[in-house]
Amino acid sequence: MKIRSITYFLNPGHRLDEKTLNDAGAFIAAARPAFETGGYEVQTARLATVPFPKWLPTLDVTQATRQAQALERAAESLGYEYVSMGPALPAFPDSYAIIPEVLAATENVFFSGVIASSQDGVSLPAIRACAQIIHRVATLDPDGFSNLYFAALANVPAGAPFFPASYHEGKLPTFALASEAAGLAVDAFANASSLRIARQNLISAVETHAQALTRVATDLTRQFGLSFGGLDFTLAPFPEAAHSLGTALEELGLPAVGLHGSLAAAAFLTDTLDQAQYQRTGFNGLMLPVLEDATLARRAAEGTLAVKDLLMYSAVCGTGLDTVPLPGDTRPEELAAVLLDLAALAQRLEKPLTARLMPMPGKQAGDPIEFDFPYFANSRVLAVHARPLSGLFTGKESFYLRRRVNSEM
Repeated sequence: MKIRSITYFLNPGHRLDEKTLNDAGAFIAAARPAFETGGYEVQTARLATVPFPKWLPTLDVTQATRQAQALERAAESLGYEYVSMGPALPAFPDSYAIIPEVLAATENVFFSGVIASSQDGVSLPAIRACAQIIHRVATLDPDGFSNLYFAALANVPAGAPFFPASYHEGKLPTFALASEAAGLAVDAFANASSLRIARQNLISAVETHAQALTRVATDLTRQFGLSFGGLDFTLAPFPEAAHSLGTALEELGLPAVGLHGSLAAAAFLTDTLDQAQYQRTGFNGLMLPVLEDATLARRAAEGTLAVKDLLMYSAVCGTGLDTVPLPGDTRPEELAAVLLDLAALAQRLEKPLTARLMPMPGKQAGDPIEFDFPYFANSRVLAVHARPLSGLFTGKESFYLRRRVNSEM
């Protein structure tokens, strides 16, 4: 198991407060070796801010770009590889429009956009704005890679350590850990003689690592006077079969992820995670990023796994649609229909979901895709079964969906 990210959350202030940033640098200089001494490889250190509309002086594109570049340079000098500037917000409708230009001018900056929340409901204007961002950002690189740096958020709270969903609330800094632990599920299920043993194996593995990580985190909180937000044990994969959530699900008995039985496997895995005891933050669900998971990428390439399948698995505590390759000619209106479904699911189930959709310029459904990127596996473009919405769904409203409450007859 590895630590995907030590994520440090802060409010940088309008002028990028020097003390706040220096404190962040001192923390990561101690935290990285502390966890490595504890036996964990730390892949990245990441910095996440409060939502950018709340700390940028203005939403002028030129000034926002300068601030983003300054924060990016500062973060790198302090020992952080990536920066999340948080989400655009429905309360600041102009905040969505600046994201493509700022992404084009930076290398290691991530953004997100809220499309649904408990406060604002499902925002139709925000959904369309995020669809426009995805469509525009797809053209920033010839291979569509830039959408790796953007996600639409539905019901995602502050403090999630996985990018692009990370953002902060409040004035005082905090930190959290994101795991890369799909291999724990592969091993737990492969070595089990029954579902009961498979469940016990995974719970034991997660709790053992959580206890070790929490001990180091607790020492750091004492040393720096910080609060520890917790662990996100969403079992993030690496593009090798031995570290694949797809492999783990198939170890339960699936012929292939995407066939019937996959929903039950997804539910079993996430229910098992729910039973593990540790300090939680973020998603703690089933992350199925198509391009980051060797088995999922293969099943998608075979035509077994589709976008609707991934959305369906989100209903049993998946984390949404992540690194999903789509045809390059997918229109913003079609992307909006996909985002609307995801937002509605998140609202109705009162759970966090994200969408990181990646239209591939010049490619159609079924075309092969390859990236020169160690965290991606080769796959094929997935079809989008969507047409532009019409009528009431094209309005400027937000609407609320309450969680269903069972009533006795």
